Amino acid sequence: MIDRLTVDRIMEATNIVDVVSEFVSLRKRGVNYIGLCPFHNDSHPSFSVSPSRGICHCFTCGKGGNAINFLMELEQMTYPDALRWLARKYNIEVQEKELTSEEKQKQNERESMFIVNQWANDYFQNLLHNDVDGLAIGMQYFRSRGFRDDVIKKFQLGFDTTDRLRLGKEAIAKGYKDEYLTKTGICFKNDKGELIDRYAGRVVFPWVSVSGKVVGFTARVLDSRTHGVSQKYVNSPDSEIYHKAHELYGIYQAKKAIAKENKVFMVEGQADVISMHQNGVENVVANSGTALTVQQIRLLHRFTDNIVLLYDGDAAGQNAALRGTDMLLSEGMNVKVLLLPDGQDPDEFSKTHSGEEFKKYMEDNQKDFIQFKSDLMLKGVTDPIKRSEAINSIVQSVAVITDQIIRATYIHDCAQRLMLNEETLINSMNRMIRNGMDEKQKEERRAAGMKEEPVAQAPQGPKQSPTLDDQTLKVERMLIQLVVRHGEQTITVKDNEDNDIVLPIAQYVALDLGADHLTFHDNRYNQILTEAVQHLGDDGFVAAMYFVNHPEPEISKVASELCADHYQLSESLQLKNTPEQLCREMLRLVLEFRMNYVEHHLVELKQQILASANNPEQMMAVMKEYKDMQTIRNAMAKQLGSNIL
Repeated sequence: MIDRLTVDRIMEATNIVDVVSEFVSLRKRGVNYIGLCPFHNDSHPSFSVSPSRGICHCFTCGKGGNAINFLMELEQMTYPDALRWLARKYNIEVQEKELTSEEKQKQNERESMFIVNQWANDYFQNLLHNDVDGLAIGMQYFRSRGFRDDVIKKFQLGFDTTDRLRLGKEAIAKGYKDEYLTKTGICFKNDKGELIDRYAGRVVFPWVSVSGKVVGFTARVLDSRTHGVSQKYVNSPDSEIYHKAHELYGIYQAKKAIAKENKVFMVEGQADVISMHQNGVENVVANSGTALTVQQIRLLHRFTDNIVLLYDGDAAGQNAALRGTDMLLSEGMNVKVLLLPDGQDPDEFSKTHSGEEFKKYMEDNQKDFIQFKSDLMLKGVTDPIKRSEAINSIVQSVAVITDQIIRATYIHDCAQRLMLNEETLINSMNRMIRNGMDEKQKEERRAAGMKEEPVAQAPQGPKQSPTLDDQTLKVERMLIQLVVRHGEQTITVKDNEDNDIVLPIAQYVALDLGADHLTFHDNRYNQILTEAVQHLGDDGFVAAMYFVNHPEPEISKVASELCADHYQLSESLQLKNTPEQLCREMLRLVLEFRMNYVEHHLVELKQQILASANNPEQMMAVMKEYKDMQTIRNAMAKQLGSNIL
């Protein structure tokens, strides 16, 4: 781990303009710099870089942050890798924290496995390009599949000889331990204790992680030997560094194109990925025949919200497109389906069509998942029961979507497409959502070993609103934005005895909310407020600079977003915040924050009144609290200028 002192040195040396300039052509505009956004297909400069704040921000797609956030998003680096990249750029020696013996052993084991995998990958590639059998058999096979030499190298394809003892002997001779050859699954031991090559006599497709490390292999028996072979493909077994259910083939080669196009094509096999790359479509990955998993979806979600499932047009391809659709939707992905004609797979289609033809076909034939599912499940169905089952399945898919507006849009579309009453579909969907929430709560209770409670209980612990809505989120965000942008600036307020006192904004917010144990729903906001108060006494403390350059990437990212101006205004139109304006804004936001808590608590108290119908004593106590809370709410509303009916 990189120690905090080194992180601070790196952040002090980093110039956001220098970093972004390595990836984007910038030109000066006023005090900032602008250029074409690297995160989307930008036709006019919408990417702004602020050297004074140390952040960048796209006014179109909203992406940006500090230098570390920029590198992590664009190059898909980990946080430590981004720090090391900056350290190399500014010639800063990286001091790693001393690890415990257990941490060292675990880290060394993982690193040793990666090193062995990389050696094996180089070994397979060397055989393919330089060995007689590799050239005559392996390379001939790839060329017969239509793969160009440059694409073969791009995907680091390899070949393994039929000698099952050769790889193990060469690895041991090079100093690699048999422990790691077996832990990675490259070899296994026979009864004699000999190292047996798992991939012997096959062409090899390495699996490369998003960060560029070889994590595993898939090896395919050659076409002439497939007849009667029980295992056409052999995969690396799960290990400390490889879990097939977590990986996507081609993600390393595709990540930049996915981010740029803001879309990913999902196919079934490695050959499909390679052929599409060769045909100019690079934003493509494969799950290689396994059922799509949440881990794979979340990996893709780091790059884009939009996925197109691209499968054969036959029944198997249609069923594959249906599998995992609900999981994609529940994870917030926008899903489309594209089936190829005549039962062709993407590999075959790529070989018979030019790149332009392929792209045009994809653009013209993508179907929204609702349209696809409706066409597939209702085509030719006349039986009322089967039709009802199909419609329920479609509504169930809509019900798992988390965004309410998207759900409403799809339900409206379904009603028109299926010629059904929209209210009927809404009622059915709401029932499914409620059932899903009930099941989730039951599962959480079971996991926690809790007994289900039939009657609502009074809330305990830190006082937060029981539910979130747009207004609550908006007020919390605006309040913490004030802390990040102006937390160290002082304002004059009145104490309980009407005396003037001078306090920094961050301290006032913390004291006011802390008096009633109120907290933010977002724990990042709570951390920001706590740290702001802790560092107010530091010489030269500026909240914006501190949090934008925070060592925790999640904190620096949210701080960068809060510091970014979301509209490009000329200097003459930019607002100047006086202490008086800041004080008024802060007092208003704190009051609105409290008002939201009271409003939600009133709703909760109503529920408690209903739940205590059989307990008059408890009902009277709750009703008294409800009346007191109404009085408080009305007083706050009067201060805010609202009318309560």
